[in-house]
Amino acid sequence: MKKYRSLCIALLVAGLALPACREQPPASPVTVPAVTVAYPQQQAVTLYKEYPGYISAWNAVDVVARVSGYLLESLPAAGSVVHKGDLLYVIEPTQYEDAVKQAEAGVLDARATLDYAQNNYIRMKEARSSNAVSEIDLIQARSNMQIAEAALSNAEAALNTAQTNLSYCYIHAPYSGHISLTAYSEGGYIAGQSSPARMSTIYQDSAVYAYFSIEDAQYLKIVENLRRTQPTAEDRRVMVYTRENAVPYPGTVDYLAPNINLSTGTIALRAAVRNPRGELKDGLYVTVRIKSDYKANALLVPSFSIGTDQLGKYLYVVGADDKIMYRHIETSGTVDDTLTIVESGLRPDERFVTKALLKVRDGMAVRPVLAP
Repeated sequence: MKKYRSLCIALLVAGLALPACREQPPASPVTVPAVTVAYPQQQAVTLYKEYPGYISAWNAVDVVARVSGYLLESLPAAGSVVHKGDLLYVIEPTQYEDAVKQAEAGVLDARATLDYAQNNYIRMKEARSSNAVSEIDLIQARSNMQIAEAALSNAEAALNTAQTNLSYCYIHAPYSGHISLTAYSEGGYIAGQSSPARMSTIYQDSAVYAYFSIEDAQYLKIVENLRRTQPTAEDRRVMVYTRENAVPYPGTVDYLAPNINLSTGTIALRAAVRNPRGELKDGLYVTVRIKSDYKANALLVPSFSIGTDQLGKYLYVVGADDKIMYRHIETSGTVDDTLTIVESGLRPDERFVTKALLKVRDGMAVRPVLAP
């Protein structure tokens, strides 16, 4: 009897357990992650490229001494601005003043000799008309007059040379600009008569030149763009930077080399740049920013939305079925350092993942949320 009761209890427990085994717990719903997406922007953009360059003064000339003597006066302060016509140096003029006086006396002597010879020739002509003198005497008188004329010309040339040499004792600024250190001290002897001696250098730098070179391929691209559009003065404008984030100096390209440098594959350009603050110095290295291209309807995406792998640059595009698609793209530059121009691989009506690129993968289903 006891065994029968135990068997009944066991069967009852088993009967209650079987339905419980057949009932499965409900499955958890699959969570689709939300991702922020956006459509590419479309707008007209102007592209620029930057090149290293250097500054050259508009004019730079050596101030030289062309006579010999002691330096009596050195007037300009090193590094100061001198103006055209300013007296800069005085070299001992005494011997050159004496040379001028001697040359002046030589001119007076030659002029007096010529006056005598001319008067004598006139009298000889009158005497010859009455046969008072021979023909040979008349010829001799004319010859003496011509010799006196030549002597006067020589004396006047010697006077001009003496006056020129004297003027070299007073050295003036050929134009306005900053002057360098003087190579001689006051009282020093300058041997400039045999070979000009450099005293200093004047840099005319109220305006300067910026020299730089661009690639031959970039040059051809610029030429092609100019053919498509009507060239304007803006196309020749450049911006010159002395350092990063500095206030730029505007300039205008005024020279294009007639040849390509075979060793570098570049072509040289020159831009004229105003220098009102005097910051641009001869020999200063700068960065030149030049217009390189114009796109009337460029496709733009934020630069941080673009990934890079072994194949190049890519975007994660969200298809119509809200699934992620890995898409290789071609780019051609940036705008305002935040937007990248997409040349191929993306259509204007396609959405792309804007951020959190590491959290998505190709073929993944997502819930796209349009960026505000």
